Amino acid sequence: MASTAQRVLLTGGAGFVGSHLAEALLRRGSQLAIVDELNDFYSPQRKEENLAEVRRSGAFEFVQLDICDKPGLHAIFKRFRPDVVVHLAARAGVRPSLDDPALYERVNIAGTLNLLELSREFSVPRFIFGSSSSVYGIAERVPFAESNTELRPISPYAATKLSGEMLCFTYAYLYGLTAVCLRFFTVYGPRQRPDLAIHKFTGLLETERPLPIFGDGLSGRDYTYVEDIVAGVLASIEYVPASGPGNSRFEIFNLGNSHPVRLGELVELLEKATGHRAVRQQLPEQPGDVPITWADISKAKRLLGYDPQTPIEKGLEQFVSWYRSARITT
Repeated sequence: MASTAQRVLLTGGAGFVGSHLAEALLRRGSQLAIVDELNDFYSPQRKEENLAEVRRSGAFEFVQLDICDKPGLHAIFKRFRPDVVVHLAARAGVRPSLDDPALYERVNIAGTLNLLELSREFSVPRFIFGSSSSVYGIAERVPFAESNTELRPISPYAATKLSGEMLCFTYAYLYGLTAVCLRFFTVYGPRQRPDLAIHKFTGLLETERPLPIFGDGLSGRDYTYVEDIVAGVLASIEYVPASGPGNSRFEIFNLGNSHPVRLGELVELLEKATGHRAVRQQLPEQPGDVPITWADISKAKRLLGYDPQTPIEKGLEQFVSWYRSARITT
């Protein structure tokens, strides 16, 4: 269990996963500083509402800042002196990265490098990096295991996340920083980003509009409920790498549910959860989309005690309940 004095610097804490993690950190007694740009990838007002929800769990410091602003970050590190950096801030999304790859390179690679450099300068002992299942790309072997070195990312977003992992390894190797990279598998739940399938489809079902189905509906995603992801992040903060010859202070863990769901099946489950019948609009496959994501979580189970508890049916019911209570409009 974390010490009540543990000081955690969380980037991206106003976002979907970040706001849930922030609540959990405050509940366990951590001192928390959140850095978030509040950019307009989706409504900044929703991020402000996320922060308001976090404040119900306790007090924290908030700084609105781009992680590419190294002098601004330096001031925060100097003042706050974190014990742990949890880096979730990023330009997200596979498809938008095809339109502006330079932006994704700047934020996701240069921004990550800024945080690693400052962690080195201020002797931060632990760095947690929010990576993505997209780094596996069109890997041929499923389920995806961390030991798979044949990574084939097929979007700029995925490539920047893999680059971030490599930077983490470099800093762990050179400077003794404990760096843990967490590959998140299709996270969903309350506060999910509006561009993601479950959120988007729920809004369309609730307003009886057609659902865009790209491809043949057979693509599979390893949907993972946000509370299970948060449990994995908390465990990674406390993880102590094994000591001895050949052991590194760098680790990668998959955080998924290990039960892929086909797109067609997801639509049927959402029909049941919302009580609405879907009108499907068949469209061509989109570039950057992979045919399946499927996490091998045996390593995370063994070393982190990670054990996802939320089946997709229950998670969708909870998401739809939140969607309706929050009066989300799409």
